[in-house]
Amino acid sequence: MNFEHSEKVAQLVTELAAFMDEHIYPAEGEVREWTAAEANRWKVWPGMAALKEKARAQGLWNLFLPLEYGELSPGLTNLEYAPLAELMGRVPWAAEVFNCSPPDTGNMEVLAKFGTEQQKREWLTDLLEGKTRSAYLMTEPAVASSDATNVETSIRRDGPDYVINGRKWWISGIMEPECKLLLVMGKTDPESPRHLQQSTIIVPRDSPGVTIVRNLRTFNSWHSPGGEAEVLLEDVRVPAENIVLGEGRGFEIAQGRLGPGRIHHCMRSIGQAQRALELMCVRAANRVAFGRKLSDQGSIRQDIARSFIEIEQARLLTLKAADAMDRVGSKGALDLIAAIKIVAPQMAQTVADRAMQIHGAMGFCDDTPLAETFLINRFLRMADGPDEVHLNQLGRLKLKEYNA
Repeated sequence: MNFEHSEKVAQLVTELAAFMDEHIYPAEGEVREWTAAEANRWKVWPGMAALKEKARAQGLWNLFLPLEYGELSPGLTNLEYAPLAELMGRVPWAAEVFNCSPPDTGNMEVLAKFGTEQQKREWLTDLLEGKTRSAYLMTEPAVASSDATNVETSIRRDGPDYVINGRKWWISGIMEPECKLLLVMGKTDPESPRHLQQSTIIVPRDSPGVTIVRNLRTFNSWHSPGGEAEVLLEDVRVPAENIVLGEGRGFEIAQGRLGPGRIHHCMRSIGQAQRALELMCVRAANRVAFGRKLSDQGSIRQDIARSFIEIEQARLLTLKAADAMDRVGSKGALDLIAAIKIVAPQMAQTVADRAMQIHGAMGFCDDTPLAETFLINRFLRMADGPDEVHLNQLGRLKLKEYNA
């Protein structure tokens, strides 16, 4: 097992770190103030387009996509992408600069792997070039959507079209001004076997019948400009050629989409935790309380040591999961993906909590990214499946394996 990056990846890490230092960290305050202003809700920070142009010009673009797309992707494996995603994760909005942010990444992978040539031309090309954004509509308020087979939205064939009816919620990215594409998961045949009832279909964002019922605040934040929303689909009509891969393949598509999405979240969580640890160490070395530096306190040193250990453990598990995905695919790496999805967000939340405590009152305001890191990772313990679902799945997999 080689723990050294290849020359290609090492060069990308160096270039990405330099880009973050030069362009991303200096803009954090400006972006924070922009998104906090009521007048700017659902508007993109004006500096984003220029940063995207710089990133693309430097080849720091579509780094997530494990396929060769000429100039549009370097064709990295999941293992090669891990250190890059970690770097981007240190600032929550940074991934968008490099066209590597969800839900677009998952939607691009779906279209790249499963889309027809027409679907790729019409929808994938603009996403890969960063001209448009997208959303993925799976979760529903009326059913336990952590089991994707529960979705009740209907996708009914009507002549040359499909007609879609249903209600979705916690739909990320749909408020983005450039959101043009919705991938909707629903049922085409409720009478088929359980995992063959669902389908995935392309719905243009401006289709008649697509209505925003309400925006959902998360921890009192609108998450502008993408947001989360409850969406009503009423007699939404799209051409039959918008079905992805064919009827009954929706669950398969969802599982293929969520595997990489889950591990990408974990990679970014590790970057956030690593940054929290670094800030914790700087604070401890420079803050004096009751006549002593915080770094002289044994309990502070223990918090730093525990945080380092936990980050390293999660990082190694993430890399092992990424390597397994590259070798045997997401289905073959289900146990490792479930394990890291359980471990990484909880770890990052714990490390951020320690860092907040060491910073005192400063750790709870926007003077540091720590409070945001804490909240993001608490949210991630529910997103893409709650901890309990992954624990149950992992336990079931191990019972089956060790009793074989």
